[in-house]
Order: sequence, then structure tokens, then C-alpha cells
Amino acid sequence: MAEEKKKHKHKHKHKEKDNDKEKQSEQAAHFKPCADVKGIRFGGQFIVKSFTVRRASPLELLRLLDIPPSYLSECQSLPFPSTTTYMPTSFTILAHQAWHTLTLGLGTKKSKVVLFVFESESMKAAVDQLWPAMIPLGDVNKKLIRGLSGSEMARFKFRKGCLTIYVYAVRRLGAAGFMRADDLRRILQSVVDLKDFLDHTAMLAIPSQKSITLQSRTAVAH
Repeated sequence: MAEEKKKHKHKHKHKEKDNDKEKQSEQAAHFKPCADVKGIRFGGQFIVKSFTVRRASPLELLRLLDIPPSYLSECQSLPFPSTTTYMPTSFTILAHQAWHTLTLGLGTKKSKVVLFVFESESMKAAVDQLWPAMIPLGDVNKKLIRGLSGSEMARFKFRKGCLTIYVYAVRRLGAAGFMRADDLRRILQSVVDLKDFLDHTAMLAIPSQKSITLQSRTAVAH
């Protein structure tokens, strides 16, 4: 009995710790002009810059985040209408595998997903007309992040095994608060709850991905 209480207490404490980490991440995030916000990182893997990402459909975003049907049933339309997502193309998925093989295991297997949560649907619609449907990873920082004038962003970075997920909240320069705060919070929580991707090719079979539960969930906010 004493051992059961101890286990329950430890589990409850661990859950509180995860929730505290998420709250701290949200509070620590602050908006910066797009020219100053950190972009996506490549390390020493320069060839990865030529790999492409494509604009994903709303349904693909829901599958990626593993949004439960119970939440969807509460929504009158598809959730996150002001969010634009860029996911790896089939070429990128295959190129990562080939690069890893050619370099005898030294080349990265990590792929990247970039989510932009805009402050309004109208802002998303306007930006979607300017941004390409497909873009090399090396151009994301320059053309998507730095190239968005009159705006500011808050950046979140999550490492999920072979997948690194970047989330950018986007609002007008100097705006107070964030009108899509509930959507942002839900997306961040969903990413935190995602299991660790062992193999990014499993993205082709989302949501039945090969996965393990991350003991220590890492969310870095800048």
C-alpha cells in the first residue's frame, strides 16, 4: 500500500513537472522583429539546406499533431485555421536516408517541420499568397522568416528524435498580446505530448508512427 502511494505520488509529481516546463516555455517566449528571431538550424550538415519542405494540408497537420477525435468533435470546423505548416517532401525523406547511408552513418537523419501560427486567418491568407508552396530548407530563414516585413515572431523548438519541430507565433509588429493564444497553447501541448520519432520515414504512415515515449521532453523557447 505504501509502495502504491509512493508510485502515485512520483507519477503525479512527474506530471506536474512536465506541465511546469510547458508553462515556463510559454512565459519565456517573447516576440522579436523577424530580422532578429532565430531561424532553423542546420549544424554542419550543409547538404541538408538543399532538401525541400512543402506546405501541408490542414488534415496533415492534425495527423502530425495526433489530435484526438474527441477534440475535433468539439470544433465546428477544422482547428488551427490560422496555422501554416511546412513538412518534408518525399524527396527530402528519401534524401535523408540516402545521405545517412552514403556517409556511413555520419549524415544526419533528422528532418524538420516548421509551423507558423499567425494572429489571424486574414494574415495567414495574405502570407500564403506570398510564400511558395515548396521551398529548400536553406531558404526558409531568408525568405519565410527574415523576409516577412512588418511582423514579429516568438520561436519554439522541440526535438522529437529524428524530427525537429519549429513553431513560430506571428503577429504584427508592436501588437499587444496574441489573438490565437489558445491555438498556440494547444499546438505546443500537442507537440510536447508527441512520442519520439525513431525514423522520420514513418511520417508517411502518420499517425501509426514507430515511436517510443520520451522520458524527458525537451522544449526550447527563444
